[in-house]
Amino acid sequence: MSIETPEEWALAEKNVTALIGEESDSPQWFALRVRSGSEKMVAAIAENKGVENFLPVYQCSRRWSDRVKSLELPLFPGYLFCRLNPKYRLPVLTIPGVQHFVGIGRAPVAIDEAEIAAIQTAVRSGLHTEPWPYLSTGQRVRLDRGPLEGLEGLLVEVRKQQRIVVSVQLLMRSVAVEIERGWVTPAGANGGANRGKNAPATSGGWRLLAPLGEAGLG
Repeated sequence: MSIETPEEWALAEKNVTALIGEESDSPQWFALRVRSGSEKMVAAIAENKGVENFLPVYQCSRRWSDRVKSLELPLFPGYLFCRLNPKYRLPVLTIPGVQHFVGIGRAPVAIDEAEIAAIQTAVRSGLHTEPWPYLSTGQRVRLDRGPLEGLEGLLVEVRKQQRIVVSVQLLMRSVAVEIERGWVTPAGANGGANRGKNAPATSGGWRLLAPLGEAGLG
């Protein structure tokens, strides 16, 4: 069915609003689009306003002509995650640098709690974490040991170093975390039944995804 008239658009937005929980009184996680480079400032102001927020960052090195400097950069540039009741989002929208909540029309779309929890686990693990080209399909695995124990994601391998990739589907963006081979087991009952905990993760046993970044997409 096509939507052509203003009345049809208004009805569609109302239906979407009901579907995504606009009327819910429960706090949910949302993605806030902010001006690039203002992520930390917006997070600090939101914190002062009493809004729970999450700004995942990672460490990287940048080389200048005379030195190498370590920088802390956002894993999702231009975004801040906020947990709030969407009815009371106006104080967040008035923060300098804020553009809008990610959603459909004027209705913000909530992010799956499990996706935020996975990103939080990755960031807090202390392991090397970095932005990654968005992945939606591939060999799904579960980590059964190490600081990321219990985390599920997609398996990739770069220069014999394995990474687990977790994503925020709403933003179509991913992050990758370096892992040890011995931590990995196939996710799901079928995979677990066919392979033991200590089985090596090799291309002969599981399909390892080629890193999209090396194909010129990162």
